[in-house]
Amino acid sequence: MFDPDYDLFLDIIEAGSISAAARSRNMSTAALSKRLVRLEERLSERLIHRTTRRLALTPAGQDLRNVLLPLRASLKAAEERISGKDMLARGPLRITAPTSFGRMHVVPFIPEFIDGNPEVSLSVDLSDEYADLLDGSCDLAIRIGARIANGLVGHRLGTSHRVLCAAPSYLAAYGEPSALADLRDHRLLATTSQLPWQLDGPDGTVSHSGQSHVQTNSSEVVRELAIGGCGVALRSLWDVSDALRQGTLCRVLPQYRGSQDVGIFALHAPSPAVPARLTAFIDHLALHLNTSEALG
Repeated sequence: MFDPDYDLFLDIIEAGSISAAARSRNMSTAALSKRLVRLEERLSERLIHRTTRRLALTPAGQDLRNVLLPLRASLKAAEERISGKDMLARGPLRITAPTSFGRMHVVPFIPEFIDGNPEVSLSVDLSDEYADLLDGSCDLAIRIGARIANGLVGHRLGTSHRVLCAAPSYLAAYGEPSALADLRDHRLLATTSQLPWQLDGPDGTVSHSGQSHVQTNSSEVVRELAIGGCGVALRSLWDVSDALRQGTLCRVLPQYRGSQDVGIFALHAPSPAVPARLTAFIDHLALHLNTSEALG
């Protein structure tokens, strides 16, 4: 049996505060605080720094969390395997995805998943912030990048094909580049961390440095600025395929594409037995993304 005080400790971390954990357990904040103090006294270590605004794990608390999370996951998986529940897609499933990609290519497929898996209780968070998949607060993350973070299990769902593009109004005003070097004389549009661009072209992979004409951390802002005629952007086809079809954006330097190493991944923490609800959602999303023309 998993120690109930350890369970309480993990619940506090996942909830983000003692009061939030108390509400989820239908306990008073005072009673839960006493339980936490009792655990700290038993271990002779302070586990959590309490402030009026937030909680912060001490080194000992961090170490305990890292040990307990896989233990609790293993116990839960063993219980589900023994009871046969691991064969059925049921129970809570918390997923997170980037804002734009989630809105356009995850959420539209959720109704069908819910219809086919009525015993799964789904929670969806769209955010460009990276959730910590090892702290137990999230079960599955959809991420776009060139590599999988250490300690996580990744399923590649597809490639994020990216192209250089600009609005007809911009090209009419500033001309169309005919070679990669011409981009030095053009306005570039990119999020804060995107430049330099890694591009696959006729001579292999090349890097193009520069500075964004507008500083932003939002890929949606970059897309809208490109459509509005503010410059040249490197955008994913899943993001701009409609604009390209409609002519509000045009391909620029079509002999170049963003590096094909950038993939679309479904990531989750390692587990001795991956719950059926998790596998079912990954398979469902992979099926739809593999047949989606928008991914290029």
